[in-house]
This record gives sequence, structure tokens and C-alpha cells, in this order.
Amino acid sequence: MRETTKRLLSIITSVLLALIGLFLFFGGAQLLLLGGSWFYALTGCVLLAAAALGLKQPRLASSLYAALLVVATIWALVETGFNIWGLEVRLLTLVGIGVWLLLPQVWRVSESWLADKKALLGAVGVSCLVLLISCFSSYSIDGTVPADRMAAQGQPESAAENMPDGDWQAYGRTAGGDRYSPLGQITPANVGKLKRAWLTRTGDVQQAGEGTVAGPDQGHEFNLEVTPIKVDNTLYMCTPHSWVIAMDAATGKVKWKFDPHPDTADLAKNVYLACRGVSYYRIPDEIQTSCRTRIYSPVADVRMVALDAETGKPCDDFGDHGFISLREYLGHVPHGFHFVTSPPLVAKNRLITGGWVFDNQANFEPSGAIRGFDATTGALAWAWDAGHNPETWKPNPDEVLTRDTPNAWGVYTADLNLGMVYIPTGNSPPDNWGGTRRPFDDATSSATIALDIVTGERRWTYQTVHHDLWDMDIPSGPSMVDLPGPNGETIPALVQSTKRGEFFVLDRRTGETVPGYPVEERPVPTAGVAPDDHASPTQPFPAAMPSLTPPNLKESDMWGATLLDQMLCRIEYRQSAYEGQFTPPHVGQTTVVYPAFYGVVDWQGITIDPQRKIMLANASYLPFRIKLDHRQKLESNGTLPKWDGKGEEPAAKGDALSVSPDYGTPYIALTNPWLNPLQIPCKGPVWGTLSAIDLVTKKIVWQHPVGTTRDTGPFRTHNNIPLPTGMYNVGGNIVTRGGVVFMGATADDYLRAFDLATGNVLWTDRLPAGGQATPMSYEVGGKQYVLIAAGGHGGLGTRSGDYIIAYTLDGAQAGNAAQ
Repeated sequence: MRETTKRLLSIITSVLLALIGLFLFFGGAQLLLLGGSWFYALTGCVLLAAAALGLKQPRLASSLYAALLVVATIWALVETGFNIWGLEVRLLTLVGIGVWLLLPQVWRVSESWLADKKALLGAVGVSCLVLLISCFSSYSIDGTVPADRMAAQGQPESAAENMPDGDWQAYGRTAGGDRYSPLGQITPANVGKLKRAWLTRTGDVQQAGEGTVAGPDQGHEFNLEVTPIKVDNTLYMCTPHSWVIAMDAATGKVKWKFDPHPDTADLAKNVYLACRGVSYYRIPDEIQTSCRTRIYSPVADVRMVALDAETGKPCDDFGDHGFISLREYLGHVPHGFHFVTSPPLVAKNRLITGGWVFDNQANFEPSGAIRGFDATTGALAWAWDAGHNPETWKPNPDEVLTRDTPNAWGVYTADLNLGMVYIPTGNSPPDNWGGTRRPFDDATSSATIALDIVTGERRWTYQTVHHDLWDMDIPSGPSMVDLPGPNGETIPALVQSTKRGEFFVLDRRTGETVPGYPVEERPVPTAGVAPDDHASPTQPFPAAMPSLTPPNLKESDMWGATLLDQMLCRIEYRQSAYEGQFTPPHVGQTTVVYPAFYGVVDWQGITIDPQRKIMLANASYLPFRIKLDHRQKLESNGTLPKWDGKGEEPAAKGDALSVSPDYGTPYIALTNPWLNPLQIPCKGPVWGTLSAIDLVTKKIVWQHPVGTTRDTGPFRTHNNIPLPTGMYNVGGNIVTRGGVVFMGATADDYLRAFDLATGNVLWTDRLPAGGQATPMSYEVGGKQYVLIAAGGHGGLGTRSGDYIIAYTLDGAQAGNAAQ
């Protein structure tokens, strides 16, 4: 019986090795023909030979496999050094097979197990030792903010608004968007005592058909991305279905709730069900109104509502009994083609907003014009329309703003003293082909544009990407900061983050680069651009500021769960068009885009400590792939229906991500995150970081991976070993005078507190759903609170929910659930 078992296990082992060997041999041969690594074909040959020898000469087979393991270890070290993630994917599969071969019942010919397996035991031991040593390698930049900088205080806030320290009255606390709280009760010494003070469920939960990330209805993401604001003793927020809620800041008890009942047709078509926040404004005393303090919130059916902050009832003197339609002046707007996800900028009796325009559907989409409304009456005061002459004008009711201009969908920021609002623009649709873009489209896309808050006149423009073909739109307004100048003066500056992971430091008065923070035009790839388009030969790069842009990819960067799927990624790398950052999308060939349009720094923007002059940025790293294909081919065979922009878009259209119909152009675009068949990224860790950058010395003070794989596994599973890989993140961070940084955002559903001085994690709390939102901090009743919305993110695939959670040092009301 024992001999039969040994024989059966040996046969099974040889068969499995032969199958793995065949896969590696043929895949490796293809990789070799593409100019890639020789290792996979060699490994396939050795495994096939070992499989055959295992049944006749098992000792020789074991020795042959041992030799392969030694070669693999040397090869892995040459390719990746002592990088645990690089070594893991190269060696763990082979070590696992080696451990199996060490079993006494497998390939055994003599009574002496050691005699049969000695060479293999040594090879497995060497490989395991290398893996063990690599576990101690660091992926951090370690450093410390100097003590004198940590103690710095007394600097005025850049957007000085006379706000009480305990309030958080805008998305970034102030209109300047620095996300700095002047509260200091919570410190690195006591943050470990934080406990939940209260938990409230909004009641707005994901419905059937929402939150999907795959299939014919891909999109319709249900995302609780909100950062509540706090005014006096009340919190105000919005939900994915556009509810507006006021809560008691001390208890979380709901004071009032308003449902604007958005049009279900728009809800059914909207790709993203999200609302990042609401805006608060007090109408000046000299203006007569029965609704003095107001909450403005976007509605998913392209409206804006103004509510009485005390009662939650619509302000009757605003628009049509509290509502204005944002479809006005846009002409034909198919359902789902335009909506607002970010809070409007409200100041100087102006409500300023743009909106999201459905990416990559056509080149005749609604206008991306920015509009300023009278904050009291809702009447249009001005429109900034890049395609009109003059560009700032007030259209009549029957006039239409220029279609298909660059839009601005992120949070806007402002300097109220200068009277300027800073607009982060995107592209003229579609994103990946610009053959029909007009001069004014190219001049105003992927740029920071300063407008006069009251008049809407353009003051200045600074572009971060020329003729953008990669969807590198600016997703968040810049953050204000005052910096020391070369002659001891103070320069009112701003820092504009980008999806590329670059940071542009500009004088916010003029839009010129601040002395000492130069920007260089550097050559970038242009070969392979579509024949009826062009690519800019240079792009702007901040030359002095640290960059979070990842290095250009190499074949050896490819990753996976095993050696097998890693090989598939290497084959795809060799088959793709890629010459580094800014490789133009190719027609008929897949192009790698990295950094891609889901990061490095997305809509969360950055945080700036105005006292210590430290900037904080969390970043994500995930390559995408794009392929342009000829429209005529897909329309002629019926794969894609025709559409001229009249009426609703065809039901058989593509989705928000993978298929971009690009009606009105010669092409469609196929776009997806670069994952292998196991749904494992083809680019290995680190996938997410948190960095502190000194704005004075222009150096990274510290940088650490943030997040683990606990809730992200193969095939989008949610139960996984919590490997410290750093994790994709959606949502921002905040910093306090107490020297503590708070951040949720990561796909492993934690809220974390970090020491501002070192970046070390000081405290964590496991959230009941994904915390893909930016937290905030406020004070009430003498206590400092930290709050985060935990409701998940459909695109990231985190757990969905409707939780608003607040923390204090004593957690006096821990466990309280207020509905």
C-alpha cells in the first residue's frame, strides 16, 4: 500500500511538472522571440526533463530541480536584488514545488531520504534564506521633520477667513484647501487613546445594479466619498443619491435630512453615484433674504439645491424654489452626460461650479464651461467659456455654451483676499485622441486657471500637460501656502498636484513659477501617435520639487501571484507599445499608460501644514493599457451602433471604463487596468504610499508604504493575507496642529493616524466599510473629534456601507448608533 501511494504521488508530481513545464516552455519561447527574458523557456525545459526523469531516475531529477532552483535564485537576485516582492514572485512558486519534492513519498528510491534529497534540501534552504533576508529590506524613506519646524506656529492661514478653530467650513477646511486643523488636543503622545465617540448610518445604501465594476453595465459606481463640513455645532454632508443631511456634531444625531428626489433617468445613466461634499455660505447682511445661512449641494440630475442650514428646507428665493438647473445653456444633454460630484465654491455672493462630462463618449459633448451664479438668487452672473469671444460672458436663455470644451470636475479652491478661484481643468473629450481639438481646447486643458470670483474674468493660466492624450486632467484644485522668498519676503503661493505625481509651485497672484521652483520642458515620446493626431514633443516637469512619478517600467518590473502569470505579464509588456511616460496611444496596438489616469495623486489632492511648511500626499500606482481601434470596422460589423448626438446615446454603447465609443472620431478606445488573468496587477508593489515633502528644502522628509492586501486578493476577493505592500487608495489625508496625520483611503478599510514628524503609524481602527473619503477634524464641547465617512468605493471594490464615524480621546459615547 505504501509503495502504491509513493508511486501514485510520483506520477502525479511528474504530470503536474510536465504541465507547468509545457506552459513555461511555450510561453517562454514566445517571450524570447519578443526579445524578453530567457529564464522562462529554460525553466520549462528543465521541468519537462525533471518530469520525465522523475519516474525512472528520481535522484537525478531531484538534483536537476535543485540546480534549477539555484539558478533561479541567482537570476532573481540579479533582476531584482533583495526586493521581497520581486523575489517572492520569482522564487515562491519554485520553492513551493521544491518543498513538495522533499516529501518522503515523492521521487524516493532508497531508504535514505537525505541521500535522495540532499541537493534539493540545500537548494530549497538557500532560496528560503534569500527570501528571509529580503523580508528585512525597506521600501521607506526614513526621516524626521526637524524639531524647530514641528514647533513652528504663528503663521496666518493663507486663505484667512476668520473661521473658528473648531470649525471645518469647506471641503479642505478653508477655501484655500490646505486641510490643516489648528486643533492640538490630539497629539502623537495620546492618539493611541482614540475611541469611537459615535457612529451614525445615513440610510442611503447601495441599490441593486449599483456599485458594479464589471460586465455590460460596468460603472454606476456607488461611492461614499464625502467629507462633511462643520459649522458651529452642526455637521453637513451629502450622500451618493444626493440626500443632504445635518447631524449634531457632538452626538451624530440627525437634525434634518433632505431628499431632492433626483430624476431616476439620470440616476440610471450616471456612471458615478458620488457626492464629495456640500458648501456653506452666509448671505451678507446687506442683502435681503429669508434664508441667511445656506447649504448648497449638487443633485445627481444636474441641479443645484440651496437649503436653509437651520431647517433643511429649500431656500425659496434661490432659483426655482431652492433649485437651479445646470442643464441650462448646455443645449442637448443626454442623461448621464453631465453631473456634479464636487461641492461648489461659494464666496463673495457667487456660487461657482463646472461639472463632470461623460468621458470618452463623443467629441460633441456638453460644454465644460465654468459658471458663476448669484449665491442669493441663483441667477447666472457669468460663464467662462473657452470657446466663446469674449470668453467670459452671460448667455441669453436660448444661447448655448461652446460644446466639448475642457471641463473641471474636481474641488475648486480660492484665495478670498485676492478674489480668485482656481479651476483644475480636464480635456476636451475624448481623452485619448485629439485630432479635432480646437486651439482654445489645447490652450486650456489640463491646466490651473485663475478666474475672478465676482466677474469670471480669466486672470492667468498654467498648463501641466500639453495636448493631453492620456486623461491627465487636473482632478483637484491647488492648495494655498505662503512660502519664504529669496530675499526674505513672503510669497503667496499655491501647489498644484497632478495625476502624474508632479507638484507645480506657482505664485497664486500671477501663475508664474515661484523663484527656486523652476519647471523645465523635457522631450517625451511622440512616435506611434495616430496619423490624424499629433503629440507634443515636450512636456513640463517641475525641476526642483520632489516627484512621486514612478520610474519607467521595465520587463523585470512585471509581477503576479506566481511565476506563471508573471510570465504572461512579461509577454504583454513586450507586445505593448511603451517608451516610458507620455507614450502616445497607438492605433491597433495596445499602449501602456503609466502613470495612469487613476493616480498617482487623484481627486483627493494634497494637504499642506501652513505652519511647518510640510506637504503631505498619498499616492497610488497602477498601470493601464489603451488601444485605439478603427470605428468603421466596429460599426460595419454591428459591434458598435452609430450615433450622431441626437437623442439618447445608444443602449448598446460601451461602459465608463473598458470601451470608449468616442463618437464623432475615427476611433474607439479600449481601456483597462493592467491586470493578469488572476486579476493580479502586472506591476508589483509598492502600490500605495504616504509622503511628507518639505516645501522649503524641497526634499522628501519621509515616505512609507501605506495599506495592506487584507481586503484585496486574486479575483477581487476580500479575504487575504495582510501583506504590507502599500495599497491603492482613493481619498485624502489631513494634518493637525497637534502633529498628527489622519488618512483612510486605502483598500484595506482602515483609518490610520501617523506621526507628522516621522510618518510612523500611531493608531488604527478597522472600518465597517471602505473609507474612501478624506477625513476631517473639529471641536465641540471642548473635545477634538476626528471624523470619516466609511461607505466604500465601487471602482476600488471595497465594502459598501453608509457609516459616518467620529472619534475622541475618551470615546464617551462609544458604540452609540444614531439614525
